[in-house]
Amino acid sequence: MANSYELKAQVRERAGKGAARAARREGLVPAVIYGDKKEAVSINLPLKEATMTLHKGGFLSHVGTIDLNGEKTSVIAKDFQLHPVKDTLMHVDFLRVSADATLTVEIPVKFLNEETSPGLKRGGVINVVRHTVEMTVPANAIPEALEIDLGEADLGSSQHISAVKLPAGCAPTITDRDFTISTIAAPAGLKEADEASEEGEGEE
Repeated sequence: MANSYELKAQVRERAGKGAARAARREGLVPAVIYGDKKEAVSINLPLKEATMTLHKGGFLSHVGTIDLNGEKTSVIAKDFQLHPVKDTLMHVDFLRVSADATLTVEIPVKFLNEETSPGLKRGGVINVVRHTVEMTVPANAIPEALEIDLGEADLGSSQHISAVKLPAGCAPTITDRDFTISTIAAPAGLKEADEASEEGEGEE
């Protein structure tokens, strides 16, 4: 399983808010590793490296490695807290991940061929209904993005999950409907022109 980042950590001997505050004063980020039917382990991460990893993107959808005193564990971040004012990393929850595990993660949406879309060429606008889609995915093959092809999308069209070529082993968690990911809306000026045209036709 190819992991996208590696962070060195140290065991946090004491739990509680006091120990967490002490760690932050030392330039460390309190975190916890849990799951895989093992006991949770409280750890501290170096603030600089952890923050850089967060800002690289995909923090909640990439499998990484925690090196705890030479013992390496594959993990995925399930939650993190930022300081409300300083925006610095305050805490991270990591889930242990085995190579054959299936995960539930938010996969970002990526739009392709916007330059050839008939609707966008006519001045239409993409309304993104979902910037991410919650998916169940194999831990060893988490897709970077779901690709939405707009090459033939015209004004008034909608792009649904059924039109997306899903990577092998991946499925949306919403299964009871063909949900919309985006639409191509007509620009305001064109809408007004169409409405005026319809009114004119009705008067004849």
